[in-house]
Amino acid sequence: MADHTPPLESGQLLSPELPILASPPPPAMVNGEGPQQVILVQVNPGEAFTIRREDGQFQCITGPAQVPMMSPNGSVPPIYVPPGYVSQIIEENGVRRVLVLPQQPEFHPGGHSPLHHPPPPPHAHLPAFIPHPAMMPPPPHLYTGMAGGVGDMSSQYISQYHPAHIYSEQDSHSQHGRPPFVHRDDRTSKTHERLQKKLKERQAGGGGQVKDSPPPSPQKTCNSPLTADIHNGIGGKGSEAEQGQLRHLDKEAQALQALLSTISKPVVSDIQARGAVVSWSAPNRPEGENSSMENDCSPPENLSFEVSISVSGKDGKYQSMYCGGEPSATLEDLRPATDYHVRVQAMCNCLQGSPSEAVSFTTLSCEPDPPNPPRKASGTKNTLVLQWKAPCDNGSKIQNYILQWDEGKGTGTYEQCYYGPQKQYRVTKLSPASRYSFRLAAKNDIGVSEFSEVVDLFTSCSVPLPPFPPELEMTGVTWLCLKWQRPTSSPKEDDIYYILEMEEEGSGYGFQPSYDGDELTCTVRNLHRSTKYKFRVAAYNSEGKSNPSQVVEFITNPDRPSCPCRPVIRGRVLPNSFKMAWGELSLTSLSWGPVYSGPAMEHVCEGLKPGCSYQTRVYCMSEGGQSPLSETLQVQTPAVPPGPCQPPRLVGKPKAREVQLRWGPPQVDGGSPVSCYCVEVSGPQSEESREVYQGPELDCSVGGLMPGKTYSFRLKAANKAGFGPLSERCEVTTGPGAPEQCKSPSTTCKSPSCVVVSWEAPPCNGAPVTEFRLEWGAAEGCMQTCYTGSGLSHEVKGLLPSTNYFCRVQAVNVAGVGLFSEAVLCQTPCSVPAAVSNIYVLKESELLRYETQVDADEDEEEEEEEESNSRPPPVYSPSTCLGICWDPPCDHGSEITSYLIDLGERQPVVVGPVTKHIIQHLQPDTSYRIRIQALNSLGAGPFSHTFKLKTKPLPPQPPRLECTAFSHQTLRLKWGDGPAKAATSDALQYQLQMGDKSGRFISLYKGPCHTHKVQRLNESTSYTFRIQAFNEAGEGPFSNVYTFTTPRSPPAPVKAPKVERVDDNSCEVTWEALPPMKGDPVIYTLQCMMGNSEFKQAYKGAATSFHVQNLQSSSDYRFRVCAIRQCQDAPELSGPYSPTVTLSPQRNDVALSGSAAGSGSRTGTESNRARQSLTDEQCAFLLLMVFAVIAILIAFVIQYFVIK
Repeated sequence: MADHTPPLESGQLLSPELPILASPPPPAMVNGEGPQQVILVQVNPGEAFTIRREDGQFQCITGPAQVPMMSPNGSVPPIYVPPGYVSQIIEENGVRRVLVLPQQPEFHPGGHSPLHHPPPPPHAHLPAFIPHPAMMPPPPHLYTGMAGGVGDMSSQYISQYHPAHIYSEQDSHSQHGRPPFVHRDDRTSKTHERLQKKLKERQAGGGGQVKDSPPPSPQKTCNSPLTADIHNGIGGKGSEAEQGQLRHLDKEAQALQALLSTISKPVVSDIQARGAVVSWSAPNRPEGENSSMENDCSPPENLSFEVSISVSGKDGKYQSMYCGGEPSATLEDLRPATDYHVRVQAMCNCLQGSPSEAVSFTTLSCEPDPPNPPRKASGTKNTLVLQWKAPCDNGSKIQNYILQWDEGKGTGTYEQCYYGPQKQYRVTKLSPASRYSFRLAAKNDIGVSEFSEVVDLFTSCSVPLPPFPPELEMTGVTWLCLKWQRPTSSPKEDDIYYILEMEEEGSGYGFQPSYDGDELTCTVRNLHRSTKYKFRVAAYNSEGKSNPSQVVEFITNPDRPSCPCRPVIRGRVLPNSFKMAWGELSLTSLSWGPVYSGPAMEHVCEGLKPGCSYQTRVYCMSEGGQSPLSETLQVQTPAVPPGPCQPPRLVGKPKAREVQLRWGPPQVDGGSPVSCYCVEVSGPQSEESREVYQGPELDCSVGGLMPGKTYSFRLKAANKAGFGPLSERCEVTTGPGAPEQCKSPSTTCKSPSCVVVSWEAPPCNGAPVTEFRLEWGAAEGCMQTCYTGSGLSHEVKGLLPSTNYFCRVQAVNVAGVGLFSEAVLCQTPCSVPAAVSNIYVLKESELLRYETQVDADEDEEEEEEEESNSRPPPVYSPSTCLGICWDPPCDHGSEITSYLIDLGERQPVVVGPVTKHIIQHLQPDTSYRIRIQALNSLGAGPFSHTFKLKTKPLPPQPPRLECTAFSHQTLRLKWGDGPAKAATSDALQYQLQMGDKSGRFISLYKGPCHTHKVQRLNESTSYTFRIQAFNEAGEGPFSNVYTFTTPRSPPAPVKAPKVERVDDNSCEVTWEALPPMKGDPVIYTLQCMMGNSEFKQAYKGAATSFHVQNLQSSSDYRFRVCAIRQCQDAPELSGPYSPTVTLSPQRNDVALSGSAAGSGSRTGTESNRARQSLTDEQCAFLLLMVFAVIAILIAFVIQYFVIK
C-alpha cells in the first residue's frame, strides 16, 4: 500500500543574489550563561556567499564551505532564499546548520523530511548574525555534502532541542508546555562547563558581589550585574527602594531578617520526569555567635517558606512553585529532561530573608509528547500523501513513528499502516471520493506517546457531470446576478470548481469566461444597458472538466431618461401665483413635493404664500425609470403688509399710572418678518388717539396715565411692505393711586407739655383715605410716628417746655401711601425747672478746702482791700458737716435763680445758682434725708428724689504717752492700753510724731501698735513727741508735747591689756588710751585677781600703764581694765571691762623660759580669744556669705544633675 519515492537530488541551493547578512558589532556580554549560539551556513560547490565583517569590509566565500555565524541573542533571523527553495535548520553538538533545499510538492517516506523555516523572531530589533572571528576560515572537516541518500541524512540528523534553546524566549514552550531534554555529548558538556567557570570568574572579577556576602535587599538575592536584574524584572529604582526600606528597619527586625537569611540550600530527592521532592531545614543561628543577646532566639512559630525554580540558569528568572509552612514540597508539572535550579526563601511577619543557594537538578526523560495530527500534503483519487512534524522528544531521540488508519470503514477500529523514522508517508490503492481517518504516535527509547487526534482526509473523485444551466437571480442596468446548482452526481467531499462563460449579442467573440471559482453565484458587471447576453456554466475538479451546460439568454434593464433643461418663468410673479414652462414640475418650499404631472409644457402655480422663496425642478419618466432632476429655479413671491393683530392684553394688575401690555405676532406676516409694532391709546372722554409705543418688542409699559380711568388701546404691525390694519380696541381701567401730598399741618400749644396738631384731607386719587400718619420729633431728620388713624387732629403730650419740635403728616389708602407734607416747626413755651436728677456727696479732700457762698458774700466788700492777703478758707469736719453736689436740671427756657435744700425736720436751706453746698452744724453720726428743688422766674420746680446721707462720728482723743525704756541712743515709747502688737485691721490707729530742731514735727510711726522704739538718737539730748489717734471718723487732735532726754553714753570697752614680767615679784601692765568724750576726761581702773580669789582694784587714774609689785612667784595673776567717764554735772560712768589677761609663775630657768613662753602664749591666747570675738555686723555678714555659697552649690547641682 505504501511505496517510497526516490531521494531528492541537490541542486543550486544558494543564489548569488542572496541578500547580504549584516553583522553589526556584538553587544556586551552578560555575566552568567549568555544566550550566544553559533550557526553554520552551508555553501555548496559552485556557489558564493557574501558577508559583511566587523570592520565594514565585504568578504565573498565560495563553496564548498561552512560559514560559522554567531547569534548574540540566540535567535535565527530570516534568511531570504531563491524562489522554489526553502531553508532548513539542523543542530549538531550545539552548532546549528542552515541548509537551503528545493521545495517539492509531495514527500516520500524514504526521503528527507525538511524542516520548514520558522517564522521571524518576534523582536524586530534583534541583531543579525555576527561572523565568529575564531572560526574564520572554517575548518574543512565541518563541511558535509548534501548529495546523498537516507544514510547521509541520518548521519547528519541530531535530535531537536527545545525551541527555547534555538529561538527566542517567546517560542520557548512546546505545545504541551514541556521542553525536551537538551542532549549533549561529553565534549560539549566539558566545553559548557569550562565556559560557565570562565563566566563566573569574570563575574567575580568584574565587581559583582561576593558569593558569601549578604544580599543588599531582604526581598531578593542579586549576584549578577544590573543587566541581570533588568532581565529578571528588577530595575535600579527598585533596588534603591529596597535598600531604603532595609535602612529603616529597626534592630530587632534586622536581627530576624538576618536569621531568616541563614536558611540552608534545599535537598532534591525522588526526581521524576515531571516532578521532584524538595526538602530543607529551618534557618538556625551559627554556634559561634553570642547566644546571650536578646535578639538571638529560635525561629518563630509562624515561619513560612517559598520555593521557586528557574529553567534559564542559576541567575535566571525564578518562578514561585510553593508557599507554606512545611519544610518540604513536591514540585509538579515539570518538564522532562530539563535542567532546573531551585532555591528556598524563609518569611516571617512580612519580612523575607535572602534566598538560599540555588541547587540544580535535571528531570528524567520520558516518552514523547503526543504529536499533532498528520496533514494532507497532496493526493489523487487513489493516493494520499501525509506529512507531520516531530513532537517534543522529552530527552530521548524519537526513533520511529506509528501511523494508523481505519481503512475507510468508519468503524473506529484502526490498523497500522506505517512504522518508521520518516515524517511523511504516501498511502496508495485508495478508493476515489472516499473518507479515511488517520492518527499518529511517536516512539523513543523510553516508550510510545499517546496518539494524536483523529483527522479525516478525502481522496479525489472522477470528472463531474455537466451542471444545470444558470438562473437569473437579479438584474440591473449594467449587471446581472446569476446562480447555478452543484452536479448531483458529485459527492460532497469532492472539491468542485465552476467556470461561467458569457457571450454578448452581436459581438462576434463567442463565449468568454467571466468567473472561475467554487461559488454557486456570480454577479457579472460592466454590461451594456438593454442588451441581450448568453451564459453557460461548466464544472471541473482535479480529474478534469465537465461539458458546459445549456445556453441561456438574459437582457439587462433599460436606463432612465436624461436630465431635462432648467424650467423658466412666463409672465409676472404675483404674491400668490406664477406661471412655469417645461416638462413635469416638482415644486416645494420647505420640502420637495410634486405639484403637476402630465404632458403639458407649462403650468400655473397658485395658492402660494406672499414673500416666500420657492424652488422648482423638472424630471422626466419613461419605461426605463425616472430621469435625474433638472437644475433648480428659485422664485421669490413679493411680500404684502401683515394682517390684523389680536388686541393687546393686560399683563398683571393695572397700576395707578402705568399698565403693562403684551401681544402676539399677527397670524399673517405678509411674506416678510414683522419688524415693528405700534400701540395707540385714546382717553376716556376723547376719541383722539395718540401713539405710545413703536418698536420690535412684544410688550410695553404705558405710563403717564391717571389713576382709576379707562383707556382704549389698539395695535398694528409693520414689515418691509408697510403697516397693516389696526386691531380691535382693548379697554383697560387703571388702578387706584396713592393719595396726594398733604398740606402742612397747623399746631396749637395747649400747655408747655401739650400741643394740638390738625390737618386737612388731600385728594384721594380713586380710593378713599383710610388713615393718616403723624410723625413728631425733636429733629427734622429723626421724627417718629406718634399717631395713626382716620382723625384730622391729634394732641401730643409729654413734651418738654421751651423745646423745638418738628411734625409732618401723610395720607394712606388701599393703593398706597402718599407723600409726607412739609415739616412744620413748633416751639413749646417756657416752664418751671425740671427736678434735680442726681445728688452726690463731696469727698473729704474737697470738703477741707471749700469756701461757702455765704463767706464769699460777706467778703465781697473787702476783696479789693485784701486781694494779696486773703484769709484761708475754713476747715469743715465731716462729723458736723455734709458736702453735697448735684447735676443742674433743665431750666425749661428760664434761667435757674436758686435752689432749695430740704433737710426734713430742719429748716430748708436756700442757696444761689450753684451746684455745690456744705451743710453745717449737724449732729455727728446722724442720718439726714435730703431733697433739692430748683427755682426760676416762673416758679419752683418739683423736688428731686429723697437721698439719705449720714455724718461721720467724732474722731478719737489722743492717748497718754510714756517712756518705758531708754538708753543713750534709743527711747521706747508706749501709749494707750492694749497689746504691743496689733493687727492692721483694728479700727483705731495712731500716729507718732517727733519734733526736729526747727520746731516741725516729723511722723515716726503710723499704725495700730501701742509701742514704738526710737533709735539712732544722740546722748544727753532732749526730744519732743506728740501722738494722734484716728479711725474711720477721721483724725483726732494731737496730744500735748512730751519731752524725753537720753542719758550720757558710757565709755567704750578697752582692749585687753599687755602684761610684761619685770622680775620675779613685779610686772608692767599697759593698755590703750581712749579719747575724751564730749569734753569729759576719761580715767582707767585696773583690777587684779590672784588665783581663784575675787578681783581687787590695783590702780585708778588717768595713766595707761601701771607697775605691779609684791607678786608671789608661785601664784597666777589675772588683770583687766575698764574706762570711767568723769561727767561734770553727773556721777561717773564706768564702761565694760576688757578681756582678762593671765600672768603665770616662773619655776626654773628652763621652766622660766617655758613658763614665760607659756605665759606669753597664754597671754597671746587670751588676746587671740579677745580678737576672735566678733561684732553683730561681722556675724551677720559671715552667715550671709555662708548661705550664699550653699545657694550657689545647690543651683549648680540642680543645673548639672536635674536639668541636663
